[in-house]
Amino acid sequence: MPEAVIVSAVRTPIGTARKGTLTETPAEALAAHILREAVRRSGLAPERFDDVIFGEVMYGGGDLARHAAVAVGMTQVPGVAVNRHCASSLATVGMAAASIRAGMDRAIVAGGVQSSSTTPSLTWRIPLSDDTERRNAPTFPYTEDATDDVTLSVGWNVAQKYGITRERMDAWALRSHRRAVAATEAGVFADEIAPIEVTRRDGSVIEFAVDEHPRPTTSMEKLTSLPPLHPEIEGFSITAGNASGSNDAAAALAVVADDLARAEGLEALATVRAWAAAGVEPKYTGVGAVDAAVKVLKRAGLTTADVDLWEINEAFASVPVAACQVLNLDEERVNIYGSGCSLGHPVAASGARMVTTLAHELRRRGGGIGLATMCAGGGQGGAVLIEVS
Repeated sequence: MPEAVIVSAVRTPIGTARKGTLTETPAEALAAHILREAVRRSGLAPERFDDVIFGEVMYGGGDLARHAAVAVGMTQVPGVAVNRHCASSLATVGMAAASIRAGMDRAIVAGGVQSSSTTPSLTWRIPLSDDTERRNAPTFPYTEDATDDVTLSVGWNVAQKYGITRERMDAWALRSHRRAVAATEAGVFADEIAPIEVTRRDGSVIEFAVDEHPRPTTSMEKLTSLPPLHPEIEGFSITAGNASGSNDAAAALAVVADDLARAEGLEALATVRAWAAAGVEPKYTGVGAVDAAVKVLKRAGLTTADVDLWEINEAFASVPVAACQVLNLDEERVNIYGSGCSLGHPVAASGARMVTTLAHELRRRGGGIGLATMCAGGGQGGAVLIEVS
């Protein structure tokens, strides 16, 4: 059985939605750019790829992966759209690895694309009438204590469940910004970022090359001064400061069979060792990151002590804080360069971004095990475990 190895891992810089640099760049442009760059960096000819699998969330339909394949001239390569909400692009990496290990495909580009700035507004006809309403399609049957309000199901409910104070969440958010800013200033992300030319409303064209969401001036004083997002709930501790941003970005990885990589002289960045998804009570969606991590470790035959670096998405600061608490993790190995609170959370692209960052950092360190995990809408979680030798 062939192993599934990552031969390229790349992402765009992350933009701040609706007011940042990628505001006027549609998902189709992000998808084509990141696919082209992932293939170029892989060293494998475009016609050698069997499929493109892209996560897309709140895109409204279509198939970004196929659109991108045709746009870059890979007409013979099909494409499939995946939606597991926040964990979508982690799912694409697992799907690619599964097909390669099964011997069905030899080379696949997996990743995700998010243009929150251009997300469509969906209109639905109300059954038994000709009236319409604007809403999102539900992922689960709503109950009195669980809807798509993730400030509750991911942020507040998880904080309540594990006794996490606002002070701890604000401190984690501050840590996130400081780490992301320091990494950016040190050029840590240079190897994984593919700059992109963007056209602005005034017609000017600029190159976007550096994440713009981290805030160098963030302080504990500023974070503690922010109002709660649900002031009507007594003691509510979730704010814009300890929550992730709304963002635009794309990320992709070229995943190929290890024997193909050797035959073509391709350099393997990492090996995909295991992947998993988990379901939890929608009321406690944030716990999905913990359950998915436990599941993927069991599948890999490893323990938390075997993991050198963790990426635990900061959908809200409560999630990584809870994961560290429940799994007894060394916080110095978690989100070493920031995450959703600082870098941002371009939903469909975040998972691939996390794996990309892990692969490059472990390679700089000379090897190790990396685990990316995150919760996902509707009471889900996803995780991918990689090894760099």
